[in-house]
Amino acid sequence: MIRSMKYEVKEIKKPFPYFLTKSPNMSKRRISRDDISAYIMITPFFIFFVLFVIVPIGYNFVNSFTNYNLGKTRDFIGLKNYINLFSDKNFLQSMYNTLIYAAFSVVPLMVLGLISAVALNGRSKILHVTRALFIFPYITSMVAVSMIWLYLYEPSTGVFNKILLGLGLKPQNWLFDEKLALSCLIVMNIWKNIGYVMIIYLAGLQSIPQELYEAGKVDGASDFKMFYKITIPMLSPISFFIFVTTMIEGFKTFEQVRIMTGGGPVNSTTTIVHQIYIRAFSEYKMGYASAMSIILLIIIFVITMINLKIGKGKE
Repeated sequence: MIRSMKYEVKEIKKPFPYFLTKSPNMSKRRISRDDISAYIMITPFFIFFVLFVIVPIGYNFVNSFTNYNLGKTRDFIGLKNYINLFSDKNFLQSMYNTLIYAAFSVVPLMVLGLISAVALNGRSKILHVTRALFIFPYITSMVAVSMIWLYLYEPSTGVFNKILLGLGLKPQNWLFDEKLALSCLIVMNIWKNIGYVMIIYLAGLQSIPQELYEAGKVDGASDFKMFYKITIPMLSPISFFIFVTTMIEGFKTFEQVRIMTGGGPVNSTTTIVHQIYIRAFSEYKMGYASAMSIILLIIIFVITMINLKIGKGKE
């Protein structure tokens, strides 16, 4: 009897079903094969990344220490390009314009995008159509959008001046006024990208558990209080993501400046990328333009790291 009981206990301790068990060697072989398969699948991306990102950045970094002009010899000049940058009024003006453009685009985009997402957070067909209308400017190319807004801002036949005249107000020169030109570009940028911010916020709103709002209603909280105490905190990671991405995009602004203003009037709308384009492809100062692009890379990197640190602390 005792022997049979011991046997039964011993049998129960065996894994079940026994045919699904794997030896340690089998497990190691399987993991190794999975790892190899994963590396093989991501290898094309790393090849592309190295050839078209890392190598150009390294080549650009080397060029920034030379006086390389397109079609001429390339001599090493050390930090001369970087020293000249910080005495270049056009470059300093472009840094200021880029910072203003990015800063005054991000906050309105986040506020208006969140308001739009809250207003369009539903399942009706009308809301679906409205969302499509919001996202349509974002998926349209910047060149096409710039041409449309160039017509809207036109001083003599533009729509905006016709509206002002209809209201009995004085027409404006818009893009030809150095005090208004940069603001006009910012307004166009907000209009184009608000759909992107709205979609991201909308996805975040629909991922918030409804039980939180139900609990708030039970406690007698108002809609505004639930929005302030539940919605905004739950959307903080998404807000951080939007802030970082829109800020980076603001620093990379080029197409609308090139098409609508050409950096004018009096360099009031020129940006860092626009200055890089002028130095490289108009003046053929490749070494100088490379130094500008390295400075831009450092600025974006520093801003991103600061935002990541702040975001991690708040998380």
